[in-house]
Amino acid sequence: MTVEIKKLIEDQGTAFEQFKTTHAKELAEIKAKLTADPLLTDKIGKIEKSLDDALEAKVALDAKIAAEVKEREDLELRMQRLGVKGDGDGAKRELEVKEFNILLGSVAAERKRPFTPIEDAGYDEYKAAFGRFLRCDDRVLTPDEVKTLSVGSDPDGGYFVTPDISGRIVTKVYETSPIRQIASIQPISSDALEGMEDLGEGGAGYAGEHSQGSDSSTAQLGKWRIDVHILDTEPKATQQLLDDAAVDVEAWLGNKVSGKIGRFENAEFVTGAAARIRGFTGYATLADTGTGVAWGSLGHIATGTSGDFPSSNPVDKIHDLMGALKVDYLPNARFVTRRTVITKIRKFKDGMGNYIWQPSFVAGQPETIYGHGAIRAEDMPALGASSLSLAFGDFLQGYQIVDRQGIRVLRDPYTAKPYVKFYTTKRTGGAVINFEAIKLMKFI
Repeated sequence: MTVEIKKLIEDQGTAFEQFKTTHAKELAEIKAKLTADPLLTDKIGKIEKSLDDALEAKVALDAKIAAEVKEREDLELRMQRLGVKGDGDGAKRELEVKEFNILLGSVAAERKRPFTPIEDAGYDEYKAAFGRFLRCDDRVLTPDEVKTLSVGSDPDGGYFVTPDISGRIVTKVYETSPIRQIASIQPISSDALEGMEDLGEGGAGYAGEHSQGSDSSTAQLGKWRIDVHILDTEPKATQQLLDDAAVDVEAWLGNKVSGKIGRFENAEFVTGAAARIRGFTGYATLADTGTGVAWGSLGHIATGTSGDFPSSNPVDKIHDLMGALKVDYLPNARFVTRRTVITKIRKFKDGMGNYIWQPSFVAGQPETIYGHGAIRAEDMPALGASSLSLAFGDFLQGYQIVDRQGIRVLRDPYTAKPYVKFYTTKRTGGAVINFEAIKLMKFI
């Protein structure tokens, strides 16, 4: 892994140096009013593609490393919380059974039903029965297996809570969604998350030794609410495939579901509209002159050119976007945009002739624009008239993701014969909760 990272960083540095040299040559020729050389333009295109490939490979590798580290940290935290000590398969096994009992206990409490924790053997029976449930028609399950499965089912039967699949899906969705890497995430056990808004300013004044000062006003509080929404997908497989005992059905189902839900979530966190997961580009925007805009709308900086940066001093618009954000949000602020926008920005120079975009030469660190991390999100709107294709802000304070824990799977062997469908649902939500923490660039 270390050798691979080192090679990627070296390739990235070489490509960036070639890019700077060739781009400077092209600028010099343009300034001299020479006709653009098609060979030079083609060379720049190839160098940019080489740089893009190196950057994307590093981003993917960084994400993989970060996910592995987080998975280990999460496992350690859960083990500490549950009192599981030691390591190795035995500790993981003990943790798995305890977490399963916690999950079943919460389900039973919600439904006001009695609950008796299961032992290792009972959990083994549950996993074995669930494997048969995925592979076979439930009519062939034995009465004991049906009883074992029912501890994790709804009263009407048919919906099954599967801790292993749930954990696998949550991990993979996190890996495939860049917004989850920078936003705030809160697991909940209800249908919504609520919080308070303190938008007012308290009053203050001078008081004399024997007199009271001027009346002071009291700040008014508001409330925000993020509802969870049901996301679903229906991966399917033939009964013949499921009958093959060599197939890891749980892993297959986890991979299938995580890919579909992950891509859908990723797009909604960016572009989702009202009455759905609310994406941060799905809100009304108002021109921001640096004094802020009305709460409930996001401030935007106009480029002055439809679908593009202005041809003269485009870097000034980046300055304006950064200047619209209050100082308290700057330390954790990130740029979020598409690859095509980054390609344009990395040609911009500051007043000293330095490129404002810089690649990362440190594993785990993103490329930067003026020292702030740049997150590539291809779900951002494409460049066009009035598009909101570039965002800048502190997304940890500005955007809240809500996860309703638990993945539910309904096995359907009837409606798509000879396929067996697995109707899988996940409940999640998202919305902006701090409207001054995120600013947008409007290409108009």
